[in-house]
Amino acid sequence: MNYLAHIYLSGKEPQVILGNFMADSIKGNQYKNYPKKIQKGILLHRHIDSTTDAHSSFRRSTKRLHANYGHYSGIIVDIFYDHFLAKNWNDYATISLEEFANKSYRLFNDNHALLTPQIQYMLPYMVQNNWLYNYQYLEGIADTLTGMNKRTKNKSGMDKATYELMEYYEAFEADFRVVFRTLMQRSEKFIKYFN
Repeated sequence: MNYLAHIYLSGKEPQVILGNFMADSIKGNQYKNYPKKIQKGILLHRHIDSTTDAHSSFRRSTKRLHANYGHYSGIIVDIFYDHFLAKNWNDYATISLEEFANKSYRLFNDNHALLTPQIQYMLPYMVQNNWLYNYQYLEGIADTLTGMNKRTKNKSGMDKATYELMEYYEAFEADFRVVFRTLMQRSEKFIKYFN
């Protein structure tokens, strides 16, 4: 799952959302340096990632890409899944995607000092290009994949992955729905029972 899904699956607690949002830039036991609710968000992020990676439908999605993108396949599928969440947003949320995105950006900017340096650096680009909202459009996904390809110094070829997205669009969307249903259930339990 990419940014939109992680934020959505965090529930309503602001510090849990913050922890989940920046978790990829916090390694190992560094999470213990943060307040308890941010720790909960970081560990929730890791729980979501491990659940996703082990899911048979997610693995089926990555297999469609593996020949062309190797170990980058999982990253690409994460981005594809954010597209399907954004595109089908009204199936999952009672507020508009635009409102959700703007509320998220406000939360991150209001808590800028708590964010890791990597996230502080990335955040203006995210807001300026309205990533969370634009994931619903194929152009938004193409822009994201192009940016990710640049980060790999053009080694990944991720900028070409929209071809596979279009070729297997219905299959990727079907896989997303199965995986996301599992993640919604698991995340809700984690939030409820983790202390």
